[in-house]
Amino acid sequence: MTPRYTIGIDFGTESGRAVLVDLSDGRELAEYVTVYPHQVIDQELPGSGVRLGPDWALQHPGDYVEVLKNSVPEVIKTSGIDPRDVIGLGVDFTACTMLPIDKEGEPLCFRPEFKGHPHSWVKLWKHHAAQKEANLITERALQRGEHFLPRYGGRISSEWMVAKVWQILNEAPDIYKSSDRFVEATDWIVCKMTGKMVRNSCTAGYKAMWNKNEGYPSDEFFKSLDPRLQDLTDTKLRGEIVPPGTPVGGLTKEMAEMMGLKPGIAVAAGNVDAHAAVPAVGVVTPGKMVMVMGTSICHMVLGTEEKWVEGMCGGVEDGIIPGYWGYEAGQSAVGDIFAWFVERGVPTYVKTAADKEGLEIHSWLEKEASKYQPGETGLLALDWWNGNRSILVDADLTGLLIGYTLRTKPEEVYRALLESTAFGTRKIIESFREKGVEIHGLVACGGLPQKNQLLMQIYADVTRLEIKIADSTYTPASGAAMFGAVAAGSAAGGYDTIVEAAKNMARLRTKTYQPIPEHVAIYEKLFREYCRLHDYFGRGTNDVMKHLKEIKEEGRELTYAKNPL
Repeated sequence: MTPRYTIGIDFGTESGRAVLVDLSDGRELAEYVTVYPHQVIDQELPGSGVRLGPDWALQHPGDYVEVLKNSVPEVIKTSGIDPRDVIGLGVDFTACTMLPIDKEGEPLCFRPEFKGHPHSWVKLWKHHAAQKEANLITERALQRGEHFLPRYGGRISSEWMVAKVWQILNEAPDIYKSSDRFVEATDWIVCKMTGKMVRNSCTAGYKAMWNKNEGYPSDEFFKSLDPRLQDLTDTKLRGEIVPPGTPVGGLTKEMAEMMGLKPGIAVAAGNVDAHAAVPAVGVVTPGKMVMVMGTSICHMVLGTEEKWVEGMCGGVEDGIIPGYWGYEAGQSAVGDIFAWFVERGVPTYVKTAADKEGLEIHSWLEKEASKYQPGETGLLALDWWNGNRSILVDADLTGLLIGYTLRTKPEEVYRALLESTAFGTRKIIESFREKGVEIHGLVACGGLPQKNQLLMQIYADVTRLEIKIADSTYTPASGAAMFGAVAAGSAAGGYDTIVEAAKNMARLRTKTYQPIPEHVAIYEKLFREYCRLHDYFGRGTNDVMKHLKEIKEEGRELTYAKNPL
């Protein structure tokens, strides 16, 4: 029997990777990572010197094409397979990562007249400069009693589509007018491969307030926000919406030549990275939460009926697995917090000690932090270094670390930061349980579970749940490959449903993490203190974090005034 393969392409925050997967058992035969040449653009536009404001985060759409150009041919070369045996492609992306395009489907930032304008570029998921618009959307929906709002935990995020679109309209009406459509990057890259522009129901449902039975919110609602937005969904957000796994079209000849594949193979509709990971770890029924752990965390849960959970990022019917409600929550920074501390917060002697032992700084800090028992550091942190995604949905919140003394060591701070992210996950779990969403186990995937055993044990102890680990470094890409197999269908050697694909292709490690009872007892006490800090600084009792950001902006404006471009 001729072997059959699919390729999953995962577009992350800093890089994109392709994974070649054997359809018979889900084995990953080759993988290749392409680092984005322009990385995250958060200071100034490339080549222009145009400065960006606070909370901006952009990307260069050309970097995504580089992933197709470099990573796909490399996995074919490394594996040694016949490229004619690749029957399908699937992609997943960070979200909401959006961009304005013209009538030809090209990004506005590619046009000379717009390349120096920040609003013509890709707005990355962690672009939080539309917080004002997000707040107004939430306020108006509450005033009008809009019934879509509870599906999103009662608050609309600055990370999402409509807030970002409205920011463009408010700050750059010329860009808004010149845009034919605003699209998710995952839909744009699929269009690039197939020549067909469709929207996927995953990003539309979770990031653009779309519902499969009701569609988008009404024109009247958008008019109440801003009369200029009245026809938004019929114009700038128009387009067919299809479920993930739907075959959008065949790979074009031009793209096939660039990627080293045969023309015409099936390309699946786009997906969100976290959502694609759920079937890749074998979760196709309720009861388990999937944690996609990297720079941030997305928490994915399945349910049998609609529930309104505080602070969830969305509840979408058929949003993850057909036949179930899919719920999403998340933390805006996890790995990013640890990376920040390693890059900005450790003294020279730590690097010297790590180098002497032949370890990376992360590994050295983990080794030293693991020598402490829960509570022994005397430190406690809030995990809001990049705002709070769930359950407060507030990008203006910031990080907090208390308990410092003159004897505090870097490894103690590192452990406290690890613990803070575990407490944030526990808070999300409790929010789901309070509304009747069953969670009795955790499955973790992404880069962090592969590298940091201490982190995973802390999560098990804090959440009081067993944690299983994906047998894949790039689980979202493997999930995307599964959806590529569904797009191809059984007639071509793939699968007809994502449930069938998961049954045959999902892979987990044998090692699991179990809660340690004596650790659990101490973390219960620390979690109570975390909750007090969470509510005190996050629910309006003390808005010092927001006041500090306002004062910071005043200082920034003064600096710009004294140092003009």
